[in-house]
Amino acid sequence: MDGNPLRGGPTGGTDTADTRPGAEPRPGGTPKIVGIVWGLLILNTLGSAGAKTIVPLPRSLIQMVTMGALVAAFALALAVNVRLRIRASSFVFLLTLLLVLSVISSANLESGFGALFRCARLSLFVGTLWLLSRWWDGGLTFVRHHIRMYFAVLGSVAAGLVISPGAALPDLYGGRLVGALWPLTPPQIGQYAAVIIGLTVLLVLGRRTDRASAAVIIVPSLVLLALTHTRTATLGLLIGLALAIGSLILTSAAARRFFVWAVLIAAVAAVGFASALQAWFLRGQSQENFSSLTGRAKVWAALLAAPRTTSEYLFGAGLGDKSFGGLPIDNSWLAVYNEQGVTGVALVAAIIIVLGGVALLRPPSLSRACAIFLISYCAIASYTEAGLGDASPYLLHLALAASLLAAPVAATPLPAPEVPRRRVPRWAQRSEVT
Repeated sequence: MDGNPLRGGPTGGTDTADTRPGAEPRPGGTPKIVGIVWGLLILNTLGSAGAKTIVPLPRSLIQMVTMGALVAAFALALAVNVRLRIRASSFVFLLTLLLVLSVISSANLESGFGALFRCARLSLFVGTLWLLSRWWDGGLTFVRHHIRMYFAVLGSVAAGLVISPGAALPDLYGGRLVGALWPLTPPQIGQYAAVIIGLTVLLVLGRRTDRASAAVIIVPSLVLLALTHTRTATLGLLIGLALAIGSLILTSAAARRFFVWAVLIAAVAAVGFASALQAWFLRGQSQENFSSLTGRAKVWAALLAAPRTTSEYLFGAGLGDKSFGGLPIDNSWLAVYNEQGVTGVALVAAIIIVLGGVALLRPPSLSRACAIFLISYCAIASYTEAGLGDASPYLLHLALAASLLAAPVAATPLPAPEVPRRRVPRWAQRSEVT
């Protein structure tokens, strides 16, 4: 599986070859339409709120595109898996429980009819993942789909920057990079860039792609990540890669060399560019604003201090827009607590713990390293970003991790063709006896 990481390759499963002695491998693997379904899921989770675009796009039009993508993803997944063959997955099972909880908490319409709409969206999202689970075999096919689609999204961001630098670096966001063609916020762009950088680096270390092809993805993504000034994405990338590469150190010489060089470069950068790094990290904020996490801490304190009934405490107020008092919550755990109660928090924690536990129990491999990177990145980002309780890119990252941790499907031996018995004439039988 070499070449461009954007191109497809073998799925890595064991069910794509003929097991008869001397038989040639027969073609198989993941259908191409599955990649289209995965891309449509990513399109659905891009969101409909963000910066002002060069050509104003009505929010209703954006929502129509994103919801249409989800409906199309479910329909295509159902068409390609018409017999409803699924694999057992604790991740999707826990997501299903979270969906049931969301429906229960939203039934009283405390968050309005929009809560039921979000529940319908989440049900299509979870249903599509169930249908795709048939092809979760621990291979890297979905990693390539992930990189391909998010790189296309970053391509639209780069195109907007070239066409209109003023719209892509607006003063409203403090000069941070936003989506000028599609409304994307700096944290979104930083997240997408960090995830595909980390996955591509791991593919290089695992010798599943060449360095030149990887540089085409990593270098521009690093530039876009730097222009977003997104601290959470940067920390998630560094810590996630450190943990993922650490899981390969004992079995990969390339991982050991990369780790040593990364430590040396980080030490030199910390000494020689300390002031520049500090200025980039602070983004011109005051000490008070930085310590309050750009005002997030005040929203969190108000949310926790708000009175709640026993039902709201246990099950939440229903799916909403991840805000409190008109301000974004920007914390996955508190957003889940507000919308799905402590029961939802327990389910989300179970998702992270189960995936992390399975990753620790798996033997060292590239798939395991990619899963560790995704799980650790989502866990770190959950502190300042919302999304673990609803259809979001973070749940897609975790779904990708679940597909990487799935055990390969055992090969089904094909029955050997029956060789017809040769009939021996009676006269020949008599001659053999004599």
